[in-house]
Amino acid sequence: MAPSLGFGAMDVRAHNRGAWDAEVSRGNVWTVPVDEATVAAARKGRWEVVLTPQRPVPREWFGEIGGARLLCLASGGGQQGPVLAAAGARVTVFDNSPAQLGQDRAVAERDGLSIDTVEGDMCDLSAFDDGAFDLIFHPCSNLFSQEIRPMWREAHRVLRPGGTLLAGFANPMLFCFDEELEAQGVLQVRHAVPYSSLTAEGVATAGEPLIFGHSLEDQIGGQLEAGFILTGLYEDRHLDTDVSARYFPGFVATRAIKP
Repeated sequence: MAPSLGFGAMDVRAHNRGAWDAEVSRGNVWTVPVDEATVAAARKGRWEVVLTPQRPVPREWFGEIGGARLLCLASGGGQQGPVLAAAGARVTVFDNSPAQLGQDRAVAERDGLSIDTVEGDMCDLSAFDDGAFDLIFHPCSNLFSQEIRPMWREAHRVLRPGGTLLAGFANPMLFCFDEELEAQGVLQVRHAVPYSSLTAEGVATAGEPLIFGHSLEDQIGGQLEAGFILTGLYEDRHLDTDVSARYFPGFVATRAIKP
């Protein structure tokens, strides 16, 4: 086992910024940009993106995407943003990792796309005016934020009335199990919900992102508390290499509207 971190007064955002920059260097699957053929197909109306590991988002969840002001929230990596831009949206990608944002800029330059990139904390969208966006696309990334209710409130603020929030997030059950045993194919409960790398002794290792398994009350209840109306929900399973995928869906996607 890699040595565990001595956290002290941890700056979670700074730590995870550096950790995700390093993931780009290592070629993590969620940092590898889409290829030119995918962008070309999206320009012709043939496209799909994911909020969760495997299941494509239903196209009807987007509504009319052509010309839509779209915020890819904590969604850097050159994957969703370029596809949605090629499909006709006016895309801004917002992410904590400069290297992840660099992937979006690289695809934009390669394929002649117009994409704005902004670095920042997903819980602080003060860079944007009230009602600045028609649509927010927020894939499974809020597990890297210690708090998420402020993010839902900020998402509500920067959406126009009638705007749509598409969000993906982890089922908190994913974080309940002993990591070493899970790697051996055994699911044994070890951690309570909500989960935090900061309190799970011996779990977080140097250089890895800090992870937070938020409760469904914070994930779904937080959206409702912020003022959203939930209009759609589906579940998805983790990648096949994860033993938990044999037993329960580890991810949830929601569609919500700002009245």
